[in-house]
Amino acid sequence: MNRLDQALEQAKNQNKTALIPFLTTGDPDLETTVDLILELERAGADALELGVPYSDPLADGPVIQKSSLRALQNRITILDCIEAASMARRRGSKLPFVLFTYFNPFLQVGLKNMFNLMLEHDISGLIIPDLPMEEDNEVKKMADAYNIHLIPLVAPTSGDRIQRIVSRASGFIYCVSSLGVTGVRKNFYEGIGEFLQMVRALADLPITVGFGISSREQVKELASQCDGVVVGSAIVKQVEAHLPQLQSGNPEEKKKALLQIGEFVRQLKE
Repeated sequence: MNRLDQALEQAKNQNKTALIPFLTTGDPDLETTVDLILELERAGADALELGVPYSDPLADGPVIQKSSLRALQNRITILDCIEAASMARRRGSKLPFVLFTYFNPFLQVGLKNMFNLMLEHDISGLIIPDLPMEEDNEVKKMADAYNIHLIPLVAPTSGDRIQRIVSRASGFIYCVSSLGVTGVRKNFYEGIGEFLQMVRALADLPITVGFGISSREQVKELASQCDGVVVGSAIVKQVEAHLPQLQSGNPEEKKKALLQIGEFVRQLKE
C-alpha cells in the first residue's frame, strides 16, 4: 500500500472527503512551491497534485495556462517537479504526491527513467491527461510494476468507454465534474449525480471529482457523492493573487501570503 492508498483509506475511516489540491510546480519558483506544499499540508490537504508546466496544456483553462507559462519562464522541467517532492520530504512532508503531466515531457526523459525517479522521490501516483487508454499499455505495465498508480480521467462524455477505463484504473478514479477544460465554475455538469452513481457502481476504487471546484459550498455539495475532491484553478488563482508578496523578498510578507493561501484551503474542509 503506497502513501496515496493510506491517505484515502484514512479519510474514509474518519468519514471525511479527502481534499487534494493542485499546484503548478515552479510558480512562482521551486522553493515557494515547497513552501506552499507544507502550508497546504498544515491546512488539511490529504494528498497533492504536482502539475508539470507544459506549453500546450489541452486540458487546462486560462488560470493554469498562465501559471504554466510563469513556471516555464523559470525553465522548470519535469525533473524539477520531481525534485520538489524530495525537497518537501526533506522538510517533513508526509503527503502523497501525484504527478500531473502531459505525455511529451514524460516521454522525453524515458519511461524507465521516469518511473525510477518517481520511485526514488516517493511519488505515489501519475495522471497523464493526453494519454488515452488505448495507448497506455506500456505505461500501465510499468506503473503497476513500480506500485505507482496510473490514475485515469473519466468524463461524462466517456460513454461506453467508462467501464473499460474504470476496470483498468489504479489509485482512484478521477471524475471530471464539467465538460471542457479546467477552471473555476459556478455550476457543474447537470447530470453529475447520475454520472458519479454510474462510476461508483462500476468501481471498487475511491472516486474523486475535479475540474471547476472552487468553494466550500461546492465541496459540501459533492462530498456525499465521492471520496475526494481535487481543487486546482481556485488555488492556482490564489497563488497568482499573492505573487507580489510571495516574490517580495520580504520573509514576513511571504509568510503572510502563504498563511492566506492556506486559510483558503482550510475553509474548503470546514
